[in-house]
Amino acid sequence: MITAPASPGLKKVLRPLHLWAIAVGLVISGEYFGWNYGWAVAGPIGMLVATLIITVLYITFIFSFTELTTAIPHAGGPFAYSYRAFGPLAGLIAGYATLVEFLFAPPAIAFALGSYGHFLYPSIPVLHTALVCYVVFIGINLLGIKESAMFSLVVTILAVAELLLYMGLVAPHFNMTNFLTRPMPFGLTGIFAALPFAIWFYLAIEGVAMVAEEVEDPKRTIPKGYIYGLLTLIALALGVMILTGGITNWQRLSAIDYPLPEALGIVLGRQSPLTRVFASIGLFGLVASFHGTIIGYSRQVFALARSGYLPSFLSQVNARFQTPHWALVVGGLVGAGALLTGTTNQVIVLSVLGAVVMYGMSLLSLFALRRTEPQLERPFVVPFYPIFPAVALLLTIVSLGAIIYYNLIISALFFVGLALTGGIFLLLGQRRPLTQEALLAKAEGV
Repeated sequence: MITAPASPGLKKVLRPLHLWAIAVGLVISGEYFGWNYGWAVAGPIGMLVATLIITVLYITFIFSFTELTTAIPHAGGPFAYSYRAFGPLAGLIAGYATLVEFLFAPPAIAFALGSYGHFLYPSIPVLHTALVCYVVFIGINLLGIKESAMFSLVVTILAVAELLLYMGLVAPHFNMTNFLTRPMPFGLTGIFAALPFAIWFYLAIEGVAMVAEEVEDPKRTIPKGYIYGLLTLIALALGVMILTGGITNWQRLSAIDYPLPEALGIVLGRQSPLTRVFASIGLFGLVASFHGTIIGYSRQVFALARSGYLPSFLSQVNARFQTPHWALVVGGLVGAGALLTGTTNQVIVLSVLGAVVMYGMSLLSLFALRRTEPQLERPFVVPFYPIFPAVALLLTIVSLGAIIYYNLIISALFFVGLALTGGIFLLLGQRRPLTQEALLAKAEGV
């Protein structure tokens, strides 16, 4: 009997520091831009309350999600958890939602990269810079996960250091009167409208799950990466938002993609060398997230294709670099198409909507697997079960309702896309045999 040669697999090379860098790097652009759109709909106090609510959501969710990630270390992440808990259709819903999150976060970040470049050099078009970023960073990701992780580590450390420097520069200029000017101009309703922009502070930290198959000793490494990463992001998010809100009239910063260099320009002068240096190195934070979300979408596309939900060529792994090259390229083309819409805040809302649906599916999977598979090995167990996942699920439902209520058109597009995808799956997917990967996944409960 002749055995076919094994197809190339993903390399297990990532350690705790790499995961911390990926976790923080995936998210840290949210501290640089995007959250400030929340001021426009809620004011500074309303946005602060929304952020505190979402911080509780992420603390309880990440502890819950870590249990799933360590018990089922699969590149599909939420898709794999929902597949195991509820079957193929639930896997499709979770996979679709995760894909929307990670495909549409990079275009928003690319817009900000272009805006930062335009801030420094007004003659450089925003869109051209954004498109070039896609080409460059897809190329970097093609070289291999270890190389990508080391790149993430370097730019994430620089981005964290820069945010600490920023807080040190603006703290002496903080004025509580500025922060309390029109603190909640839209009342309590503004808090709900601001929830998607508060989520942007932490969006994509769960992307660590997408590299679970590339982690050395995932049962010990993944919890460390998640928990240390989340603590870092909470400190940075609250520090940046509060200090920025106290240096000027917040309305000046509520509708631009480069609030931090603009804020420094107000404090130090737009032509100050420190302002220009900050704007230059501020690109590192955006680069870290852009790079990390590219890793995230490529692994999700890879996992869905490997299990038969997307065309099989998207699951091909480059023999030399052991990276999913077609998943990287095709996902990049989708993101580049989103760039042409030119609507940063709407792209953010779409990405957040995908994330919230995925959070809900993951939490429901946690409850289901606790009931149906009590014997499943769980190297990390969520504390205070079932309180933590129940709180996370409640806040997820509230966030989902608020996003839909305040963004009806975007929400309709999201759910129409889900319905079409689900309809195609029901018409065709159930009639064709599962791929070998899906059969293995089904046999192993993934």
